[in-house]
Amino acid sequence: MVISQEERVAHISKRARELWEREGLMPDREKACWDKAVEEFESGRLTAGRKQPGADAAGDNAGTKH
Repeated sequence: MVISQEERVAHISKRARELWEREGLMPDREKACWDKAVEEFESGRLTAGRKQPGADAAGDNAGTKH
């Protein structure tokens, strides 16, 4: 499946935010989380429309409001 650049950035951005929230929204970790999301996307571990492995794992509260 071919996706647009906008879709690519949207998927990476969403995953980067999940990773960054998991790390406590530390400003010095924002770029590292972005880079990891890009790596996941480019390696095929993060793809459009597919749920991330471990997203429902215990301890993953990226979608939990505090």
